[in-house]
Amino acid sequence: MVKNSKKTYWPHMIVGFLLLALTLSFWTVKTASSLPVQEVNDYMMKYQQADIHINDILTKKAAFDALYKIEIQNTQTMLMIDNIHSKLPQPNVIKLSQGKNTFTYQVKTNDGKIVKDANVSFLLTRPHTRVDDVMIESVPFKDGVYQLNVDIQKEGRYTLQLRAIMNEETIGYLQLPAYLKL
Repeated sequence: MVKNSKKTYWPHMIVGFLLLALTLSFWTVKTASSLPVQEVNDYMMKYQQADIHINDILTKKAAFDALYKIEIQNTQTMLMIDNIHSKLPQPNVIKLSQGKNTFTYQVKTNDGKIVKDANVSFLLTRPHTRVDDVMIESVPFKDGVYQLNVDIQKEGRYTLQLRAIMNEETIGYLQLPAYLKL
């Protein structure tokens, strides 16, 4: 009778690798489910809706841009230094103040006439979160401008979004970066 005294460890290695794979899978799922997922709200709508209707949105925006323009009035900007490692220029951001902020917009025709019958909506949002969103569905027209007041308390980056609807086929958007530094 031949007695085999060699021990093989490959069954132990297989069981060890299976336990390691199960542990890492559990850790990945637990970590991924603990991080919140935030939706982007470009064009003042959910990402899925913007993605589905992007061709219509761009067509309506091009029709608006051919006839009208949106301008923000009476704002201070912060000088942004370009990143030397990036080829994209950094736009100057609007400087916000803690507390009440007044935003004044004008919708004009390309020949400079003020448009007073536009349906204007405003959204103050923060990049990567929708928790602090402030949506104003109808911005009032007063003294030749669309003016609104928003109370801002938290420090950080913001985005000012304005949508002007002239008719069903002409919708304009303006999106500007902003920053509140305490």
